[in-house]
Amino acid sequence: MKLLSPYARNGLFLLIGVAFGFLLSRAGATDPALIAQLLLLQNLHLLWVIASAIVVGGLLNLMAKHWRWRSLATGEPLNFPHKPFVRGLIPGAIVFGIGWGLTGVCPGTAPAMLGEGQWFVAVILTGILAGTWLVGWVQHAWHQHQQRRLQGLRHS
Repeated sequence: MKLLSPYARNGLFLLIGVAFGFLLSRAGATDPALIAQLLLLQNLHLLWVIASAIVVGGLLNLMAKHWRWRSLATGEPLNFPHKPFVRGLIPGAIVFGIGWGLTGVCPGTAPAMLGEGQWFVAVILTGILAGTWLVGWVQHAWHQHQQRRLQGLRHS
């Protein structure tokens, strides 16, 4: 399989991203009012959009496994390693849900909303990026703390 040049590959990924954002927009996933109606169980339109995406994603995963698709980036076969459960996902999911509920913006659709010209979402994206950075910083600091603690125990 001939690999695409980095420019062609990035251009392809950009086109796929723009198409995906367009589809999100057309489905209504970038409308805060529709998102709020979904969260309040008043309008389940987006639920069916999400369910359809899960089915399509599942089928594509099965096809990728069955026909041993290769990565466009590296040409290596795709693999699907099992990810173990991480307890930290529970508070993360709670914070994710609270943020989604308070802002009416799903972090996954926020870039598409910005592409539509909904400029208020720039503040939300800034918060998403700051929160992501903060989690990384805390995890790094905790890891460093654990390493120092283990070294101290070894020298005792």
